Amino acid sequence: MTFSSPLRSAGAATLAVAISALSLGALVAPAPAHANGAAFYTAELAAPAAERTNIIGGVAWQCQGTNCAAAKSNSRPLVVCQRVARELGEVTGFTAKGKALADKDLARCNGN
Repeated sequence: MTFSSPLRSAGAATLAVAISALSLGALVAPAPAHANGAAFYTAELAAPAAERTNIIGGVAWQCQGTNCAAAKSNSRPLVVCQRVARELGEVTGFTAKGKALADKDLARCNGN
């Protein structure tokens, strides 16, 4: 009759749980907005963003030059635009779910 060490069994179980947790985390991690073409918000900036990834109001913005995109947040589009303008500079165009912000709202976005 062979007995296995309880410590060896516990170590294997812990390792299995850790691997499962890491695998599940990789599956449910959100993809960058540009990666799958499913950006909810897009912003066109007057000048290129200094960094490729910017966290603004709890939302990750992915920028390439003057084009930035992000997933949906819980804020109104004008509020999101204002946050982007405050962090990245003048916004020359902004859309939410494919709908462009009206000119008067774009002016408000930029503090005018």
